[in-house]
Amino acid sequence: MKKTTWLGVLGCCVITGMFSVPTFAQEIQRKKEPKLFGKPAHSSAVNPKNGFVRCATDEYEDYLKANNPKRSTTAAFEAWLAPLVEQAKSNRSEVGGVITIPVVIHVIHSGQQLGVAPNITDAQVMSQITVLNNDYRRLAGTPGFNTNPDGADTMIQFALAKQDPNGNPTNGIHRVNMCQESWSEDDIEMILKPGTIWNPSQYLNMWSVNFTDATLLGYAQFPSNSGLGGLDPDEGPANTDGVVSNYSTFGSSDYNDGTFILEAPYDKGRTMTHEVGHWLGLRHIWGDTSSCVVNATDSFNDYCLDTPAASDANFECPVGTDSCPSSPGLDMIQNYMDYTDDSCMNIFTNNQKARITAVMTNALRRADLRTSTKDQPIPLFANDAEVTLDTDCTAVLGAQCGTGTQTIRKVVLYNRGTSTLTSVGLNYTVNGGASTVYNWTGSLVPNAYAIVGIPVTVTATVPFTVSVATANGGADQRASNNNATGTVAPSTPNNYETNQVVFKLQLDRWGSETSWTLKNSAGTTLYQGGGYPDASPNMPALITQNWTLASNDCYTFTVLDEYEDGFCCDYGNGYYRIETPAGAVIATGGQFGASESKAFRINALGTNDFTLLNALSVYPNPAKEVLNIVVPEGFELPDSYMVYNNLGQTVLQKNKVTANDLTVNTAGLSNGVYFIKINKADSVKTIKFIKN
Repeated sequence: MKKTTWLGVLGCCVITGMFSVPTFAQEIQRKKEPKLFGKPAHSSAVNPKNGFVRCATDEYEDYLKANNPKRSTTAAFEAWLAPLVEQAKSNRSEVGGVITIPVVIHVIHSGQQLGVAPNITDAQVMSQITVLNNDYRRLAGTPGFNTNPDGADTMIQFALAKQDPNGNPTNGIHRVNMCQESWSEDDIEMILKPGTIWNPSQYLNMWSVNFTDATLLGYAQFPSNSGLGGLDPDEGPANTDGVVSNYSTFGSSDYNDGTFILEAPYDKGRTMTHEVGHWLGLRHIWGDTSSCVVNATDSFNDYCLDTPAASDANFECPVGTDSCPSSPGLDMIQNYMDYTDDSCMNIFTNNQKARITAVMTNALRRADLRTSTKDQPIPLFANDAEVTLDTDCTAVLGAQCGTGTQTIRKVVLYNRGTSTLTSVGLNYTVNGGASTVYNWTGSLVPNAYAIVGIPVTVTATVPFTVSVATANGGADQRASNNNATGTVAPSTPNNYETNQVVFKLQLDRWGSETSWTLKNSAGTTLYQGGGYPDASPNMPALITQNWTLASNDCYTFTVLDEYEDGFCCDYGNGYYRIETPAGAVIATGGQFGASESKAFRINALGTNDFTLLNALSVYPNPAKEVLNIVVPEGFELPDSYMVYNNLGQTVLQKNKVTANDLTVNTAGLSNGVYFIKINKADSVKTIKFIKN
């Protein structure tokens, strides 16, 4: 049976390439209520006509406060901000006229070619900056202009960064292969943002992503007033500060060059206009209170007296709506902070401008952006090749069956010069060995990139370095972006010497959504399951099966969740686990999106080193100061280990392990998800752990 789903939009958003408009009405009913950040969506966020969830910034603010009780309350923030707004209304000169905010756009993908969703093109990205400037500057002759007497030029404009955090040239578009097809809210906050963010005191960080939860298409981190006005010293997490949007709402079809991935009626770039408004301190025009009461400060609405009182959100473009007839004025459905269609929006007001001015003058990180020069160009050279390492998805996700013994290490080559780049000489090393030359030829215009695949053969995860030796047949004219260091992982999955394995499955309460298969290397399904009954209010019983598998073969376990939220959260935390008879874990998981796959081999190398690796474990997990590697009594020590982050970057490494090295110091690591890969001879075991 086809599963019913909520569709979602944030700040003028639509799901592209998944459903067509006629499907929406059929898709609204679902078994589970829409949830954002693990909690029910606010009722005002849901469009009753098409099921879209229009904005999740309020739910995100609740999430931040729940995770950090010291974060300032809304009331405290407004008490601090109110006198600053009044000051801004009377004195704009203190901020020095127009403020230009440098922007970096993190385009998150999972290895797709340029222009294939969600790896949107440069032109689509740049069209979003154009829309922001049209809207925030109220530019005449653009869709952002209005003739409303309360309409304002906010004196804020945006420019893609021209300098990266290392002082090298950039076009402000940061493409990152995160080896993951879609992203849940928790993974965005714990993995994606901390792993990709540029200094939020120097850049406005925007992320274009593919959300796992189809009810969510974007959100913003509200500014904080920590350290000011005698309030608690907490400005909110710096490593998550910015704005997130679904890739299909990023940019405007008004500037489509034929490569854009957008869909009406949320295809004019107003998702980011709305969410950047939140990032600058603006609230929804009805104040999220469903109240028509207005006092001297309009504190029951949006703290802006020139946006007429509204009792709730407006959708589509309902001209003439007056949801608060007891207060003067029609609902300002054209305001960017309502929930109307993109083409309906075209106004920020003078009071909203004053709030933005106060935030940009006083709020931490926001005020620092006034003096950031990251949008200023630096001298460019004719021949300037930049090299970085593409994320090693084998290291992050694990190897897959049938990939062979040779690994392709992907290198990203950018042209940061002014001349077309036609040839680059690269030098690379594997595991500290001799330098090897790789020559690339092609044609890259300025700021274009190419993925270069370098073939290597490894049996364990080892260091990998690459550097630029020549550009266009001569010397590369900028040395500071010529080197990249990381790891390269083997393309074959871990081996286990037992033919008997134990499968354990703990479903959540929505078992009907779950199905799974185990296939061999020929693609034959050996074991499978699905069609489980739903169980409420209690969790279903644990499912246990014993499997007998043939030697010298590779197996892939795949689990699917029709609702795309794994075994998660308020529906009961389930899991799957494949173990040896002794209890060593071969594969485990449960917190995923639509699907997850794990591969493993049985008796492929025939070495007793697997006995040691299968017996290894780590604790505590999550870890704070240290992570202990537990080697059972009677076993030899492993040979080496390395710790790497979700991008495949090595952060800790030990090449010759002694007993003293089994306690790993994690105090210097940032919070997030990491992997420790432990080696013994030609065998390896990878264990995921969380640092908090």
